[in-house]
Amino acid sequence: MTDTILSSATKEVVIGFDRPFVIIGERINPTGRKLLAAEMKVGDYSRVKSDALAQIAAGAQMLDVNAGIPLADEPRILAEAIQLVQSLTDAPLSIDSSIVEALEAGLKVYKGKALVNSVTGEEDRLEIVLPLVKKYGAAVVAISNDETGISEDPDVRFEVAKKIVERAQDYGIPPCDVVVDPLVMPVGAINDAGRQVLRLITRLRTELKVNTTCGASNFSFGLPNRHGMNASFLSMAIGAGMTSAITNPLHEPEMAAVMGANVVMGADPNCSEWIRRFREPVAEGEGEGRRGGRRRRRSA
Repeated sequence: MTDTILSSATKEVVIGFDRPFVIIGERINPTGRKLLAAEMKVGDYSRVKSDALAQIAAGAQMLDVNAGIPLADEPRILAEAIQLVQSLTDAPLSIDSSIVEALEAGLKVYKGKALVNSVTGEEDRLEIVLPLVKKYGAAVVAISNDETGISEDPDVRFEVAKKIVERAQDYGIPPCDVVVDPLVMPVGAINDAGRQVLRLITRLRTELKVNTTCGASNFSFGLPNRHGMNASFLSMAIGAGMTSAITNPLHEPEMAAVMGANVVMGADPNCSEWIRRFREPVAEGEGEGRRGGRRRRRSA
């Protein structure tokens, strides 16, 4: 059994084989969101605040924070956004950037054990990011591509993941602190993408014994009814062994699929979380009538 323990100053979340699936909210990301990018660039974090609170209310256990804005001071913005989000919620955070200076700025202000998103198998990235992860006692997302790009062959992606896990150990980072992203391909473009990634997820769990995550919505890219497709993919990925995903918790089909999969996999004892979320409220007065039992018949 492998547990990846992440924390804020006051709360732990565990990504693990025999634990409930962890949803990492993806909304605090200005990529493709022009209004959010413009606001964050000038220090307006009102939308960051509302996105953080909405995702937690919808059921996210963690939040991803990204500040990738062209021609902006990303290290400053990322650090400010992290401090704000940590003041609003006790959920652990994923610090998301391709710029090493931004990752370090975020890690410096972070309270707890963060998830660094991410490192690839490229040598220069390994040599820069892994020492940073070790220095700040974080965990890291390992993305299964390297200098050759993203392979469509799942066996090649497995070998890249294996390389990252082994290199992380060279820096004193245990496999439990490496969460592998096997890279979910769009099934609309690659017909066999689903079967490939499910087999890869199982190998990562059984052979490398690492936890996994993904950008779940990539699977449905370009297709109609994306929420339905994402829901199907998530439930099957969980069955194959995936333990977390970076996705939007405001989408009800995906959340229902995850919670249902938790029930099926035995990670929701007595279906308590499912019942809590989906049980219909008792109509006013109905509960009282039922508690009273049958009325006694009056004698003649």
